[in-house]
Amino acid sequence: MHTYYSGTTNYKILRFPESVASPETQVDCARRHGMSVVCITDHSEIKGAFRAERYGRGLKDIDVVVGEEVMTSDGEIIGLWLNEFIKPNMTAEETIDEIRSQGGIAIAPHPFGFYVRCVGHKVTELDLDGIETINGGHVDGWTNNMAKGCFRSNPGRWAEIGASDAHSTYTMGYTWTEFSGEGEDDLRKAILSKSTVACGRPAPVFTQSQWSLQVVLDGMRMIVDRWRGRLDPNDDSPLVQKTLTLPPTKQLAALIGGAIYCTPPIPFIGAWAATTWIDRQVKRMKADMGKSYGYKV
Repeated sequence: MHTYYSGTTNYKILRFPESVASPETQVDCARRHGMSVVCITDHSEIKGAFRAERYGRGLKDIDVVVGEEVMTSDGEIIGLWLNEFIKPNMTAEETIDEIRSQGGIAIAPHPFGFYVRCVGHKVTELDLDGIETINGGHVDGWTNNMAKGCFRSNPGRWAEIGASDAHSTYTMGYTWTEFSGEGEDDLRKAILSKSTVACGRPAPVFTQSQWSLQVVLDGMRMIVDRWRGRLDPNDDSPLVQKTLTLPPTKQLAALIGGAIYCTPPIPFIGAWAATTWIDRQVKRMKADMGKSYGYKV
């Protein structure tokens, strides 16, 4: 799952944080869901995972695994049980070699996602320990089904992983990985022995809307806090640091844009438009590409 160290997403004229949740918030949410282990895997960043791991040392009911979702030239690869930051934009093979050099485990997240960077059919060419067969962030009827078909077509090759891919507390808890035992040591053994079981389902669309509203509202709150002098310049949160350096004109534009977005029914129209676009893309791909992969979708 992700924290506010995961950076921002740029989509045409839009730019927004991937998450506004602190590492501690995500760990505590995982505890409330009864998880014995949580993996923090921010996008091409490891600071949040280290911070979460330090926080987790004082807790008896959960282990925190340091990870990173690394952007490679071939798509995203997750490294778990890492000791150091892995730089982005290497090839998938080079990234996996770097993960292994740290004693880590390599996972392919959402390998057939079509609106994020993924390894796609190259997944069968890579020396991976596991692949996500259920990704909680993909509500489409394509990504997870393609991954499940690939997994079934390669029995015994990988561990199957269920991942919430939660960027918000609202989207956590719908997808998880089951394994024998509890804690990070047993999870690692289960992945290496390929005995894990992916469970759950993608988070409902309305939780994705809650996530987007949370991002907008927290961003607006930080701007107001800056005006009131309540932001600590020594806070290493990337969101705080970004807000402190944001020009006044952009602050005002963000507040106006945020207020418009949060006004009903605009959030619901946005969710409808997004799901409609996804459904159309899935129908097109099922018609044009499904047979080329050889998987039943």
